[in-house]
Amino acid sequence: GESNESDGAFNLSNFWDTLNQAVKSVSQEATKLSLAFSKPPLPSQQKLSDSMMKSILTLSTVYYWLPKSQGVSLRRKIRDATGEVLEGVAQLVEVILSSPLQSLTQEQLTSTGGVWSACDQFPQLPQDNKAAVLVVLSDQIGVVKDAIEEIEQAQDPFSDVLDDEQGGDEPRGNQDTYWSEKDRLVIGPCQGLMKASAACLRKLTSAVRANGDVGTLQNLAQLDDLADISKEISPSVDDLALCLYPPMDYSGVENNFLDGAVDHNLQKAKELIQTDC
Repeated sequence: GESNESDGAFNLSNFWDTLNQAVKSVSQEATKLSLAFSKPPLPSQQKLSDSMMKSILTLSTVYYWLPKSQGVSLRRKIRDATGEVLEGVAQLVEVILSSPLQSLTQEQLTSTGGVWSACDQFPQLPQDNKAAVLVVLSDQIGVVKDAIEEIEQAQDPFSDVLDDEQGGDEPRGNQDTYWSEKDRLVIGPCQGLMKASAACLRKLTSAVRANGDVGTLQNLAQLDDLADISKEISPSVDDLALCLYPPMDYSGVENNFLDGAVDHNLQKAKELIQTDC
């Protein structure tokens, strides 16, 4: 959805105060709704419904107050968190409607706890676009690190399984479960590129942490560009890693490595780092 852009100065601190109050209200209304039907007398369904709907609409409205000029990355984080709360409430209502009256089922308790959990994450959300971009970068570093570790583990603990020979002169029959000597020559340079990707993302994170600025629209847009580019690097690395598993996908390796799919995104990131510093 579109944000509520305005010409006046936006007070981010006031926005967070209002948003947190709205989230707290949804959590409280979810608790009331869950407990209301657990024992007699039965409550006024219309009153409960109106109160729950009011808290949901307030939360949604406050989210839309946040203009995109405060940063797309920040807005996405808050959007996702708000969506989790709304989905949790929807699930809770479904459970209540399908549960026996004047009872408090385990499923109902679990759904209520799901709403609480979704609401409790708001104080931990990044408070501005710089912090939001750092979260994105941290997530992408994690993806790349996992890909590197998986390839390394596949080579080390199972080297006796993935060797080209069985200790004799005859090669293993099932070539889909091990790397050939030719495969191993390809893996080295690919691992080097994957590690270069991780190093680039770490350098990018350091640059944002040290020099990231949310004071101007241009700087906010640069931060969002960095976040978007980092999201392109990690899937490329992941795709490259998948191509390396036996039987090795040489065409996939060529597309990701020789054709520079990963390197292209690394170069874009480096250019933005140089511009930002």
